[in-house]
Amino acid sequence: MVSALTTTMGCQGGSKTAKRLYFVAFLLLVFASGLTADEGQQRDDGSELKSYHDPDSEEEDVHIVSRILAAASVTRRLDDAEEEQQSLREMEEKEELPEQPPPPPPEEKPREVLLVNGGTTHGEPCVFPFFFHGKEYSDCTTDGRGDGRLWCATSYDYDSDKKWGFCETEEQAQQRLQAEEAEEQYQTVLRMLNGSTRKAQKKELYEKLLKVAEKGHQKATEKVAYAMLFGDYMNQNVTKAREMFEKLAMEGSPKAQMALGFLYAAGLGVNSSQAKALVYYTFGALGGNLIAHMILGYRYWAGVGVPQSCESALTHYRLVANHVASDVSLTGGSAVQRIRLLDEVENPGSTSGMLEEDLIQYYQFLAEKGDVQAQVGLGQLHLHGGRGVEQNHQRAYDYFTQAANAGNTHAMAFLGKMYSEGSEFLPQDNETALQYFKKASDMGNPVGQSGLGMAYLYGRGVPVNYELALKYFQKAAEQGWVDGQLQLGTMYYNGIGVKRDYKQALKFFNLASQAGHILAFYNLAQMHATGTGVMRSCHTAVELFKNVCERGRWSERLMSAYGSFKEGETDAALVQYLLLAEQGYEVAQSNVAFILDQKGAKIFCDNETYPRALLHWTRAAAQGYTVARIKLGDYHFYGYGTDVDYETAVIHYRLASEQQNGAQAMFNLGYMHEKGLGIKQDIHLAKRFYDMAAEASPDAQVPVFLALCKLGLIYTLQYLQDLNELTAQVDLDQLLGPEWDLYLMTVIALLLGTVIAYRQRQHQIIVPPRAPAPTPAPPPRPAQEEPQAQAEPQDQEETAAPGAAQEEEEQQ
Repeated sequence: MVSALTTTMGCQGGSKTAKRLYFVAFLLLVFASGLTADEGQQRDDGSELKSYHDPDSEEEDVHIVSRILAAASVTRRLDDAEEEQQSLREMEEKEELPEQPPPPPPEEKPREVLLVNGGTTHGEPCVFPFFFHGKEYSDCTTDGRGDGRLWCATSYDYDSDKKWGFCETEEQAQQRLQAEEAEEQYQTVLRMLNGSTRKAQKKELYEKLLKVAEKGHQKATEKVAYAMLFGDYMNQNVTKAREMFEKLAMEGSPKAQMALGFLYAAGLGVNSSQAKALVYYTFGALGGNLIAHMILGYRYWAGVGVPQSCESALTHYRLVANHVASDVSLTGGSAVQRIRLLDEVENPGSTSGMLEEDLIQYYQFLAEKGDVQAQVGLGQLHLHGGRGVEQNHQRAYDYFTQAANAGNTHAMAFLGKMYSEGSEFLPQDNETALQYFKKASDMGNPVGQSGLGMAYLYGRGVPVNYELALKYFQKAAEQGWVDGQLQLGTMYYNGIGVKRDYKQALKFFNLASQAGHILAFYNLAQMHATGTGVMRSCHTAVELFKNVCERGRWSERLMSAYGSFKEGETDAALVQYLLLAEQGYEVAQSNVAFILDQKGAKIFCDNETYPRALLHWTRAAAQGYTVARIKLGDYHFYGYGTDVDYETAVIHYRLASEQQNGAQAMFNLGYMHEKGLGIKQDIHLAKRFYDMAAEASPDAQVPVFLALCKLGLIYTLQYLQDLNELTAQVDLDQLLGPEWDLYLMTVIALLLGTVIAYRQRQHQIIVPPRAPAPTPAPPPRPAQEEPQAQAEPQDQEETAAPGAAQEEEEQQ
């Protein structure tokens, strides 16, 4: 019995071990075969989801997956080493430093033989190509039939042999026709969604999209699932969204796999599991999902759930940055608005860069009245979007046209950029663009000069002329225009029209990056990643690539989340910020922590809010956000989401005060020194930190004054207490007499009277100033200047009096 039981248990243990080994081997094979598929990403990735650490459950699975991912990253780095040697040649094709080369074509597999159904030759194989009505067909066709069913010939010449059959059963034909109908409906609804700006209309269109999804259309199901998850134009339903994602993931949807990874990371609708999240993220990235790549890049960079690895982070971030950089247009793309909810609450008067509707209407009124500056400003706002204004090329064109007709050179140059780039509203026209660029350039406008440089550099409407391109870029760069600086850097980097000079390229890329140009960050990242012209620095390259990745189209979700928060939809805003936080957006991490800190979320239990907030404050603090570091100190000081730990609180406050010079952190350190909490009590150090806080921020001066008053009182009381202990040992009545306190009070009163008498005598002996020499009477002043004129002699008297008193003392 015992031996049999032992044998059975051994078999079960061996079976589990074998299953685990098979699972590990399978993942390794997927990584080895799927790495080249990373770069085939579709450009239509929508916004997606976020993370929360589970307790130590499934820790073993995390380590297993981490080893698998580490092995895969080594394989990828070997491939990247070869790619880096080709990066210099790749960058010469265009200024964005082009995309990665396409993956090799898949090996052709032998074609499956189709046996026909029905027709004249049931059960016989199709013959490809076959000849029908004077045309050869290499696949099944619906030509010649009115019911849309696919058929093929079973001999080469159908016209003479009349041998044919259906390529599908009637049921398969019906399913195919339904799928084609669903695709047509999906495309129709999608076009209407992209062209609509009204929220009510979009809600109706999403209801139609839900009906298309119910027919099994994958892309419609993805959009509906994300809409339910985020509460975008549909009622938020995390459970229903999860069910849809699970079904899509089984069908191999990378978007759904990434979304499931987010749900497991954040613990939304499922029990939190970092191991499962990592597996889903990995398969989503292997399927080409850019959001999944970005999340993995951040996790490797910050060491979230995986061993920290700069090289692995670089691999993921660079792949995403290649796609983001390739999408950047001449106009620069839409602006990214980062709004901190905490700043809005603490500074109600601050609009965080957002323009109020009344102010926009005021500018529109000025523009209608012919104010050229208002026209140019509104044109730029509508061209790039941001600050609460939606991107609208038609309105931008109208405002620029009005200002250009009034002779504004900036408007002419921006019209040239719009014609050069082209859009859905304005067709691309190099000739018209060149005319506007020349007009603006002749009047010394740097935007026009840069536009002309681009035309000569790439031959847009004119023959390619590198010398003229260099000349115009230099003129634009001398006036500080960012595009001129960027293109000069590109020409020096690639040696186009000039001798290759990496130092000059680095100089101009740095100048352009100071103005926030996304391609400047990208080019600098490539130089640091490959060690071209600079010492290779993986850390610097990752930070620069991360900056580029955060400027992708998914950054629009920041404004969407902010809009949901302003409308009171806190849960919808929280889920959106959670996804952005998972992607590594520091502002999203701090906003998630803020919402949880305010207990405004209903999708999490009350006992979960503080631990989750603590997690996101920690991540935001790791990216250099001072307020988050102070919040970490507060959480450990008060025991929010963790045990009370004064020593850890002191560490966080000290980091915030030393690294970011935070006044709040200095004040808190002063208080802890005063009370002796987590650190040795020291009143002198407390006063020092209070003084430093007052110097660091004017807002801290009033609290510091009150704290110093209290500190002075405590110090006095402590001194008196010490003195009392000292005097308790000495009998003053015996030493000074029984009435020594009356003598002391009399002496103090005499001293006070002497001081008062001396000050009165000083005022009596002050000699009035001598009358100045007669001067011509000044002209009469306006009435509003009379008070100032009357005050001047008094000021002179106050400054002269001390001098006269000093002379009197010297004579005495």
